[in-house]
Amino acid sequence: MYRLLFSLVFSRMDPEDAHHLAFRVIRALPTLGFGRLVEQFTRPDRSLEVQALGRTFPSPFGVAAGFDKDGLAVRGLGQLGFGHVEIGTITAVAQPGNDRPRLFRLIEDRALVNRMGFNNGGADAAVGRVSRLARRTHRPVLGVNIGKSRVTPVEDAVGDYERSARVLAPYADYLVVNVSSPNTPGLRGLQELDALAPLLEAVRATAGDTPLLVKIAPDLDDAEVVRICELVTRLGLDGIIATNTTISREGLRAAASVVEAIGAGGLSGAPLAARSLEVLRLVRANVPAGLCVVSVGGVETAADVQDRLDAGATLVQGYSAFIYRGPLWARQVNRGLARIRRSRAEGAATVAAPA
Repeated sequence: MYRLLFSLVFSRMDPEDAHHLAFRVIRALPTLGFGRLVEQFTRPDRSLEVQALGRTFPSPFGVAAGFDKDGLAVRGLGQLGFGHVEIGTITAVAQPGNDRPRLFRLIEDRALVNRMGFNNGGADAAVGRVSRLARRTHRPVLGVNIGKSRVTPVEDAVGDYERSARVLAPYADYLVVNVSSPNTPGLRGLQELDALAPLLEAVRATAGDTPLLVKIAPDLDDAEVVRICELVTRLGLDGIIATNTTISREGLRAAASVVEAIGAGGLSGAPLAARSLEVLRLVRANVPAGLCVVSVGGVETAADVQDRLDAGATLVQGYSAFIYRGPLWARQVNRGLARIRRSRAEGAATVAAPA
C-alpha cells in the first residue's frame, strides 16, 4: 500500500515538502490519541532489548539524526517502533540552513542527497522540549546530536560545542559530537586529531555524566579511522557512530547528468552500505569490547540490521529507507529481527539436542 502511495503521491512531491507532511503526521500521533493504539501493533519484542550507555533500548534499531532536527516528533517515532531517536543536528545558534532545494531523491538507487546545512532552531529553543522528554518514562531512548553553528569560525568551534553541550547534555540519554557532515564549511576538518582531541576533551568535561559519542565520516581513510578509535579510547568516550553521509558518487545507477545537476551534498541510503559496513568492522576491531558502536548507513531490512549487529554494532540506525519503506518500517525491521533470533535459537537447540 505504501509503495503505491509513494509512487502516486510522495515521489511527485518536492522531497522536503513530502518530509514535512509525513513529519507532521508522526508528530501528531501522541496528541491525537492514536499513538498508543499504533504502539500495540509496532512495539518491539522483549527479546530485542539492548543494554547500552547505561540505558535499556527496547530495540537495537533507531532513527538517525537528521529526521527530527529539533526534537518535535520523538514520542511519535517511538510509537512507530524505533528503540531510540537521535535528534539534531542542533547548533548553539539557530540557523535556517542552506537554500532550497536541498534534499533530493535518487529513487533507482534507494538513496538521498542532502545539503540541508544543519537547519534547526538552536540549543536554547530545543532545551525546553528535551527537558520535558527527559521527564517522561514512556518514550524511546533520546540521543542529542550537536554540531558547529555556521556563524562560528572553525577556530572558535570548541566554545560553540561547549555551549550546546552545557544546555542539552543534562537532559539527553546520550550526546553526539557531529564533526562529519559535509554541509557545513570546515566542519570535517575537525576530524583531524589536532582539532578533534581538544574538542572532545572540552565537550567531555562539559557533558558530565552524560554518555558522549562522536560521529565520523565514511570518507576517512582506514588509517584515519584507526587513529580516531585510539583517541576515543584514550579519552574514555562512550562510543562512536559510524558513519555519516558520503561525498562520494561512485557506483550510482542514476544518470550522471542527474547526479551532476543535483550538485553538492551528502549521499545516504543503499549506496553507502558497503563502506559503512567496512568502517564498522574497522572500528570494532580497534576499540574495547565494551565501547558502544552505532552503525548507520545503507540499512533497510532486518537482515541488514542483523548483519551490522553480527559485525559488532551495539546499535543500528537508519533514515533514508524510511522514505522508501514507509511508516511501518521499524515494525518490519523489529519483527524480522525477532524471527531471525528465533530461527537461530531453534537451530542452536537442534544442534545441541542429543542424537
